[in-house]
Amino acid sequence: MAAGGVGMNIVKVERDALLTIVKGNRDKHREIFLDALKGFRAKVIDILEQRLADARAGRRLNVRVNLPTPIDQTREYDRVIKMLEMSVEPQIELTQSEFSAYVMDDWSWKHQFTATNSAYTVAAIQDSPIGEDDDFRDGEN
Repeated sequence: MAAGGVGMNIVKVERDALLTIVKGNRDKHREIFLDALKGFRAKVIDILEQRLADARAGRRLNVRVNLPTPIDQTREYDRVIKMLEMSVEPQIELTQSEFSAYVMDDWSWKHQFTATNSAYTVAAIQDSPIGEDDDFRDGEN
């Protein structure tokens, strides 16, 4: 921490170590998305099969299906990975927000990703940063 209580604004990290972390975060993200997509498709099929059964039985119909589509941000990871692969610098400077996204896997869109995809897979909930910092035990901060 810098003098005067001001936190770090920039950190230098090894490019190869950062690349490994971002690739791992990307793989985990992609796995969660694909799992959510499977769950989404299964839910859509269940709803449509029930609606088809209702139509065949002459029951009242509701043909509207309003489910949030799983979110995939894999391209965000791919862009950062490509930038790191093409960098000629052995060390990379990151701002706090870049560090949060690239290393901590807490992107500006992470909460929306978790909220939408958790409707279809528990893996999204398990990967969520939501509430991690809000867990106060025995009055400790």
